[in-house]
Amino acid sequence: MSRVLIIGCGGVASVAIQKCCQVSEVFTEICIASRTRSKCEKLAAELAPRTATKITTAQVDADQVEQVIDLIRSWQPDLVMNLALPYQDLTIMDACLACGVNYMDTANYEPEDTDDPRWREIYEKRCKEAGFSAYFDYSWQWAYRKKFEEAGLTALLGCGFDPGVTQAYCAYAKKHEFDSIDTIDILDCNGGDHGYAFATNFNPEVNLREVSAPGSYWEAGRWIEVPAMSIRREYEFDQVGKKDMYLLHHEEIESLAVNIPEVKRIRFFMTFGQSYLNHMRCLEDVGMLSTSPVEFEGHQIVPVKFLKALLPDPAGLGARTKGKTNIGCIFTGRKDNQEKTYYIYNICDHQECFREVGSQAVSYTTGVPAMCGALMLLSGKWNKPGVYTVEEFDPDPFLEALDKYGLPRRENHSPVLVD
Repeated sequence: MSRVLIIGCGGVASVAIQKCCQVSEVFTEICIASRTRSKCEKLAAELAPRTATKITTAQVDADQVEQVIDLIRSWQPDLVMNLALPYQDLTIMDACLACGVNYMDTANYEPEDTDDPRWREIYEKRCKEAGFSAYFDYSWQWAYRKKFEEAGLTALLGCGFDPGVTQAYCAYAKKHEFDSIDTIDILDCNGGDHGYAFATNFNPEVNLREVSAPGSYWEAGRWIEVPAMSIRREYEFDQVGKKDMYLLHHEEIESLAVNIPEVKRIRFFMTFGQSYLNHMRCLEDVGMLSTSPVEFEGHQIVPVKFLKALLPDPAGLGARTKGKTNIGCIFTGRKDNQEKTYYIYNICDHQECFREVGSQAVSYTTGVPAMCGALMLLSGKWNKPGVYTVEEFDPDPFLEALDKYGLPRRENHSPVLVD
């Protein structure tokens, strides 16, 4: 029996909340909190007739530490699930420390204001020392390790699909399939079609920042950074078909390089259609992806935030989207002194997701792992004081939960490798 505070009520949060309500014997009470309480109340009213989980709602501005502290103290949860935006990771972690409660999220911290002088100074130092320029990285949250250890609390970072499940796949491969891993290629394929000329499958502001940034990968103990979308490969994905995929910087590379130190190379690829890339390049060329405020008719506006208001809401894409996703990891390495390859992945159908929880597969593949990660923490399987990423825990019970609750794994022991 557990009480869980879930901060956020967007597409991913909606999926995670619905999946929690399917496991009401564990998630006995849930409080859904966001800036817009009416969204929380609407979802709670829809779920109430079909779950034994007791659901309450609250309004909170997660940018304000004191508001989060007040909410946690008044509701006294066993766990806080941060399913809001990565901008709020640090304020919610601060609140959890102040109140003595475990924490988890689905994406690592990045700042909303990338022009903030204090953040910029630290960021530029990290760029120079680490060798990659993405706005998001684990250093800000890893800095909380000692605080969580001393408080006897667990903070689980990045428990979506990628990051999240992909790291569990790596831990599983290391535990069961290899004595040593040489290379990891993480492949994220969305073969879905929503019918719009241009839309993003999760928060447009976060998504477009990620995609338009320089790509980078880990090789021979260092970061190698390349221009955005400059490395393309074609791959034949099971049940999706042949797709173009492009090398991106992604946060799990950073933690995997630390936690699987023998690995010689780690890369992350994501598929994009030509129409998406053409639209994105045009928007970037005219300054619409900028995070720096501009003055317009006497008002300060952030171009990418204005663009977000114009684009389709990712939470509303489910009814329109057809096709499947295929996300997984390809490994090379050695087992029993023999060279070996291995591919572990998941296929998820957009329309099946919509029938079950009213979402498209991108939200589903993030929301289900969030619920399963919470299940690991609440059951005690993953509890240890400190700040951790998914690959630092036993992957077996987590993958078993994913198999059971909607994201079953598939395996290929002789996959086609990415050159």
